[in-house]
Amino acid sequence: MNFIHNPNQIALYSDSQELLAEVTFPNLNATTVNINHTFVDPSLRGQGIAGKLLLEAAEEIRAQGKLALPTCSYAVKWFREHEEYQDILK
Repeated sequence: MNFIHNPNQIALYSDSQELLAEVTFPNLNATTVNINHTFVDPSLRGQGIAGKLLLEAAEEIRAQGKLALPTCSYAVKWFREHEEYQDILK
């Protein structure tokens, strides 16, 4: 997967630049982001793409030295299942 890292978003686009999947994490303040949205196109569901997006986001947030406040239901569940990323939770 070739995820595109944009400010506060990690996305996957088709060859025609159609959005196929994304996770968004806007800044709440200088040290905290809100993981507020995860989307995977129905044609790609069941392939673990949402989990890969969250992994990429968690690694990016950690690399930026920020904390995450997950409000997206998928992100909340993902962090519950990945104890190795509890250190970045607000």
